[in-house]
Amino acid sequence: MNPKPKYTIRSALIAACAGSAFIVAQSAFAAATDTVVAAISEQTKTEAAAVASQKKIEQLDDEASKAVASYRQMITEAQSLKEYNAQIAEQVKSQEAQIADMTQQISEIETTSREVLPLMNRMLETLESFIALDTPFLTDERTGRVSQLKAMMARADVSTSEKYRRLVEAYQIEVEYGRTLEVYQGKVGDKTVEFLRTGRVSLMYRTLDGKETGYWDASKKDWVVDNSYREPLNKALKVAKKQAAPDFIEVALPAPREV
Repeated sequence: MNPKPKYTIRSALIAACAGSAFIVAQSAFAAATDTVVAAISEQTKTEAAAVASQKKIEQLDDEASKAVASYRQMITEAQSLKEYNAQIAEQVKSQEAQIADMTQQISEIETTSREVLPLMNRMLETLESFIALDTPFLTDERTGRVSQLKAMMARADVSTSEKYRRLVEAYQIEVEYGRTLEVYQGKVGDKTVEFLRTGRVSLMYRTLDGKETGYWDASKKDWVVDNSYREPLNKALKVAKKQAAPDFIEVALPAPREV
């Protein structure tokens, strides 16, 4: 017998078994590979979903933080407005009180004005009479001041307080005349002279050429020529003009009156 066919059949069987095993192993590997790929794909999807979820969470967190910040800002503004409104309410209350007080003052001022205006008119009349009876120094200036006051009293655009201030100022000027020494030029008749006013007690004059001197006689209401005062008046004029040192001066005085 020839043994060669046995080996051939065995080899074929071995080959067939090996092929089958290879095919089975290949199928198993392919199945395992598909499983791994599917698992990786699923993991990738899961991770992508997790990333998307995290982004969504972060977005919601940002929105929530902004909403909280906005709410806190609104609370702060509401509190600030509340405090502002309270302050405004206090100011309004204070202004209302001031308005009421000013209204009362205006009412009182109107009443005072009705009482003060007649008083000021009487004061002006007294001032005019006083100047007319007084020693006739600076006559044009003083009577002009009275005329201005009269015109002002009739003006509606000048306040009562301003009228009163100007009237008191005129009185103060008259008071100052009684305590000052003054030199000025003026007229005695048709002669231009230099006057020396010593308060209100004496008013003397000297012609510009120095040839004539005289004084106002209050009892006669007239000027009296008296050249005996030439030297004393010359000295007094120098003192008044500050051309000489202060010193006692001799002036004409009215004679004493019997009471």
